[in-house]
Amino acid sequence: MEDAEEKEVIADDSDDGIVAEDHGEATVEAASPRRSFGEGRGGRDAGGRRGRDRGRDRDRDPADKEFVEKLVKLNRTAKVVKGGRRFSFSALTVIGDRKGNVGYGFGKANDVSEAIRKSIDKAKRKMVKLPVKNGTIPHEVTGLFKASRVLLKPACSGTGIIAGGPVRAIMEAGGVTDVLSKSIGASSQYNVVKATFDCISKMMDAKAIAKNRGKSLNELWG
Repeated sequence: MEDAEEKEVIADDSDDGIVAEDHGEATVEAASPRRSFGEGRGGRDAGGRRGRDRGRDRDRDPADKEFVEKLVKLNRTAKVVKGGRRFSFSALTVIGDRKGNVGYGFGKANDVSEAIRKSIDKAKRKMVKLPVKNGTIPHEVTGLFKASRVLLKPACSGTGIIAGGPVRAIMEAGGVTDVLSKSIGASSQYNVVKATFDCISKMMDAKAIAKNRGKSLNELWG
């Protein structure tokens, strides 16, 4: 009888050990995906920094910066080579000072942050003047680039920016608070940005028109 009891105790101890080992393995398997997921989002290299920098650089709008930087589109492409795949990134960025100056840039690099930096540098070199009066544009205008067409209309105070995607980013960066817009045709973000800047290039400058007509700026704008 004593031998039987000892066997039962030994069997119980072995079962407990097996259960403890199973729980330990299950815990490791459940924790390892979380660690890898965190590493993928936090990032340690170019691919890892992509997730972290994307959220940080998508809409740079601190109060102490001279320009408002908005990331319109971030694209990743892969080239298959003998050793595997090589990733490259392209970024389309819009910047502005909220005082009527806006620009856009397109940059490519093997790293996300470098692509964004290139696009911002190009945007700063191609700044244009956006006429703004009382938070809106002076008149209705239509811009065209390839198969994309953008229509912009002035709006009364309190309307807000009735636009989406690239058009909204450009209007916010330029300091426009009330505008109506409609995007017609192709929805490519790069084409829409070009069409919107075509609208800006067609807008009449109030000071130049007032000077040509021999009137003051107050008489022209009201």
